[in-house]
Amino acid sequence: MLNSLISSIKRWRKPANPGPRVIARSDHSISRRDISRAALTVMKRLQEAGFQAYIVGGGVRDLLLGGHPKDFDVATDATPEQAKQLFRGSRIVGRRFRILHARIGREVIEVTTFRGHHSDGEEHEAQQSEHGMLLRDNVYGDLQSDAVRRDFTVNALYYTTNGFAIHDYTGGVRDIEQRLIRMIGDPVTRYKEDPVRMLRAVRFAAKLDFNIEDKTAAPLTELAPLLRNIAPARLFDEVLKLLMSGHGERTFELLRQYRLWHHLFPDNAARLDDPAALELTRLALRNTDQRIREEMRVTPAFLYAALLWPAVNAEQQKLVDRGTPPVPALAQAAQKITSSQLAHTAIPKRFSIPMREIWDLQSRLSQRGGNRAQRQSEHPRFRAAYDFLLLREQCGELEPGLGQWWTEFQQADDEQRQQMVRKLQRSGSGSGNRRGRGSRGGRRRRPPKAAE
Repeated sequence: MLNSLISSIKRWRKPANPGPRVIARSDHSISRRDISRAALTVMKRLQEAGFQAYIVGGGVRDLLLGGHPKDFDVATDATPEQAKQLFRGSRIVGRRFRILHARIGREVIEVTTFRGHHSDGEEHEAQQSEHGMLLRDNVYGDLQSDAVRRDFTVNALYYTTNGFAIHDYTGGVRDIEQRLIRMIGDPVTRYKEDPVRMLRAVRFAAKLDFNIEDKTAAPLTELAPLLRNIAPARLFDEVLKLLMSGHGERTFELLRQYRLWHHLFPDNAARLDDPAALELTRLALRNTDQRIREEMRVTPAFLYAALLWPAVNAEQQKLVDRGTPPVPALAQAAQKITSSQLAHTAIPKRFSIPMREIWDLQSRLSQRGGNRAQRQSEHPRFRAAYDFLLLREQCGELEPGLGQWWTEFQQADDEQRQQMVRKLQRSGSGSGNRRGRGSRGGRRRRPPKAAE
């Protein structure tokens, strides 16, 4: 993957120490043909108005790695208000970091103003918490100050159509060649400014198959508890990036290695000494990665169902052992573990409701007598629940057999399905006592009142 990059930089790689470099068009492989028209339009409009404009960050990095980025960000010396005047329908978003969303056709290009060091700003422009986390940072600067304010060297590369050069102030190209994720500046300070950078370090290492540079990796375990200071809604968004971008299994292993996982999914982490729970977690992430590679639909509901299930299952069993019937025990366990998780990462209702339906169907899938099998197969969450059942069998939590029955049921025609159900009834299996509001499955009838 890196052969074209390495061959293109041989002519200019001289000093060992990073420093300001301008890499001419003849010495790099980036072509305008690989950049979206919308991003090029934004750059052109800014330049025609007298401002600087650069493609920055992951777009440049991925182009150098031979990839095809879907998103491009633009950095400029125009303030958000100045840039907004150039793009109809654009809007300024964010409070902590104010940026412009410029809409060009169906694309939205994120336009950021060059940042300066937060200590150079006025008090109302830059604010930090007692832990060192930046609460507000709208201090503007120039290209070089913006580069050193970015998180990792591989994300601090700038490409301009004005001369078609790459500007590298932090040694990012060198680190791409050496396959390293390296923090710009002091890692401890930068992580305290924004603890989410710890997750980004792991995400980029997993996505790019890079190593985290030693000094960048060293503080991760010690500073991992700072993730508790991040809003659950923001962490939910970060979890989606971590686990639903096609590299979830590798990301999970790195998060565990640096003790970051324990602050994202503590109930899951507490169960990973159980081989079945660990294998279920890995299988769910592997399954998600495979579906993403095959461009199939994935949903956080299924992944969260798998990650929280070991804790739900253990809690349900604990309640059953104390005498609670299985169905209400599952409901109580689901409520407890879901509430616990919400203190760490948000789970929007559009995902938490189907997640709990997947759990609820696990016991129902064994109830196949009469018309139950047909009704279960028509449930909106049946397919997700069936896939989840297969994972539970595969990891050794359940004895195999039920999943194969449902596989054959889905492939059968109506007559064959009826035969399968009759066979179950003759063998006395698959009836599945209905458990619910009463021991006989229905609403208990009150005894008739005594005659007065």
